[in-house]
Amino acid sequence: MDIKERIVALDIGTKRIGVAVCDPMHIIASPEGLIERKTTKGGDKMALDEIEKICQKYNTNTILIGVPYNMDGTLGAQAQNCIDFIKPLDGKYKILYHDERLTSFEAEEILKKEGKKYTKNKGLVDIKSACLILQDYINEKG
Repeated sequence: MDIKERIVALDIGTKRIGVAVCDPMHIIASPEGLIERKTTKGGDKMALDEIEKICQKYNTNTILIGVPYNMDGTLGAQAQNCIDFIKPLDGKYKILYHDERLTSFEAEEILKKEGKKYTKNKGLVDIKSACLILQDYINEKG
């Protein structure tokens, strides 16, 4: 078995950040939780601190960011927001970017099939999206 550094994946939204982590063999992405992005002064710093705590918990320096590119492959406002948000950790951590177009839609479909009530708890969608982003990444990298 090939043991690797775990990867922490983030589905960054304007209100919440879904978090997932993979196992040391890069086979399965698992939900880690949800980080709230506060709109108050220092809100993003608090969220970034939470991300660093998760990285320390799993002893990893690798963070995967889901980037919601436009359908034509260009960067839209939300994609730029994701990139700008993580910049303070760039250099301190290895930041990877992964196309996450339609991940939220896919997450909602999965949650529907699982019978989960996600409409009143959008955090479930964010966490599931982070898992999908990470699972897609590790499947591609094989």
